[in-house]
Amino acid sequence: MPDSSPLPPVRLHPEAELARAALSTPLLSRAARLARWAGPDTRVDAGGELIEEQLPAAAELLGLSGDDAAAYAGEAWRVAVDAGLVEIVDEEAGTVRPGEELKLLTGGSPADVLAVWLAALETVVADAGVPDLDDLVDALDDGGEIDFSSLDWDPEAEADFLDGVLGNLYLLTVSEDGPGESPVPLPALAASMIVPDDMGEPTDDVLEQVSDAMMRLDDQFRMLEPVGLVVYQPVDEALMADADDEPAVPVDDTDVSRYGMVRLTPLGAYGLRARLLEAGFEAPAVGELADKGADALLDGTARFGRAAAQAETEQWLARREPSPAAGELLAAARGTDAGAPLRRLRCQQALSLIGAEAEPALREVLDDPELGGLARVWLSERGAAGVPAPSEELVFWLTIDTVAAQLAAEGNSEELQALVEGLAAQHGGFFSTAWRVEHPATADVLEAMGRLHPDKKVAKEARKAAFKARSQQGG
Repeated sequence: MPDSSPLPPVRLHPEAELARAALSTPLLSRAARLARWAGPDTRVDAGGELIEEQLPAAAELLGLSGDDAAAYAGEAWRVAVDAGLVEIVDEEAGTVRPGEELKLLTGGSPADVLAVWLAALETVVADAGVPDLDDLVDALDDGGEIDFSSLDWDPEAEADFLDGVLGNLYLLTVSEDGPGESPVPLPALAASMIVPDDMGEPTDDVLEQVSDAMMRLDDQFRMLEPVGLVVYQPVDEALMADADDEPAVPVDDTDVSRYGMVRLTPLGAYGLRARLLEAGFEAPAVGELADKGADALLDGTARFGRAAAQAETEQWLARREPSPAAGELLAAARGTDAGAPLRRLRCQQALSLIGAEAEPALREVLDDPELGGLARVWLSERGAAGVPAPSEELVFWLTIDTVAAQLAAEGNSEELQALVEGLAAQHGGFFSTAWRVEHPATADVLEAMGRLHPDKKVAKEARKAAFKARSQQGG
C-alpha cells in the first residue's frame, strides 16, 4: 500500500453506473447464476466448497468448458458463498440455499450492489495471493497441513506485495500527472515494488527479482480481470521458450506492451479506494466536500491538484447561490496560520468561477488587510470601476502571500521559479523592502527565493533578506 500521506482525490463514476458495471462482470454474474441454481440437492463440503461431483453441472450451467472449467466454476461458487449470495443451511449435511444478498442484486440500491461486489473482490484478491493448487497439494505434510517453507511462500508477505502493487496502480491512475485511463506496463509496476528509489542502474539481481515479480503479477492480474478490477493484456507467451523460462525485463519501449499492460477500471478505482479506506488510509474523492462549508472546501482542496480542485469547487458552487457563496469563501480565506495562503489561493480560484455576482462580496473586503489585495486583483481583471490603487505595503504583502501559497501547492516547481525570477527582475529593490513585510511566511518565502533563483548574487540577497526577516520576527 502507499505511505500514510493523503492520497490524491479520485474522480469516481456515479454509483448507478458502477453498479451496472459490477453486475456485468463475469465473476459476479457467474456467482449470481450459481446462487439461483443452488437448491435442496446442492451439496458442499466442510469448507463450503461444491463437492467434486457437482462441479461439472455447475460448469455446464455457466457455459464453461475445457480443462479449467471446474476450477472457474469452483471460484464462482466460492465468491457466491463469501458474498452472501449462497447460505449454508446445515454444515454437517452440506446443504445450501440462496442467500439474502442475492435479492440485493435485483432489488437493492446501487450501494447495495456495490457492497456485494466488494465482498466478491475481497475473495478474488485473497485467492490471487495463493499459489497454484497443485503446489499446495505437493506441500501437504503427513498431518495434512501445508508446509509453507517447501513452497517458498509467505502468505502475509504475498498479500502485502499484492496490496502494494494495487496501491501503486491506484496512485498512478488517480494522480493528475499519472497515466489516468492509459494502461501501465507490467514491468514498471513490478519495478515500483522492487527497485529502490535511489538506485541508478538496477543490478542483475534486482532485474531478476523484477522479472519474477512480473510473472507473479501476470497470474494475479489474469485472476483479477474477471471481477472487473482491471483490464489486462497478459505477457506474450511467445516471449517464453518453455514453461521454465521467464521473460527478461524489457530494455526499450518498443516491446513493452508484450510484457503485460494493466489498466484500472472505473469500478476498480471504486473498489481500491474502498479497500484503502478500510485499511485506514485517507483517500478523498471529488465531490465529498460539496455539502460542507467553505472552510472545509478550502482546507480540503489545499492538497488537490488544480484540475481536481476546480472539479470539487464547481460541484460545491453548483449547490449555492453565487453571492452568498462568494461571501462564505472570503470569510473562510482569512487567517494567519500556515495553511492560510493556500486557502486564499483556492478562494481566488473559486471566485474566478462565480463571475460578476461575486463583485459585491469582493468590494466589501477591499479594506481587509488579508483579502484587500485579492479583491483588487479580481475586480481589476474584470474591468470593474472605482477600484482603489493598492498601497506598496499591500502589494508586497500580497506578493509574499502568493509565493507562500504556490510553495504550499506545488513546492519548488518550474512555475514558481519563473515567478521568483520575474519578481526579482521587476522590482530592483525587492529584497530590501520585502523582509519588512509583516506576514508570517515572509522569512520562509525569502529563503525559498534564495533557493530557487539561478543568479547567485540575487539568491544571496534573498538569503540575507530572509535572515533579517527572521530576526525581526524574533526567531
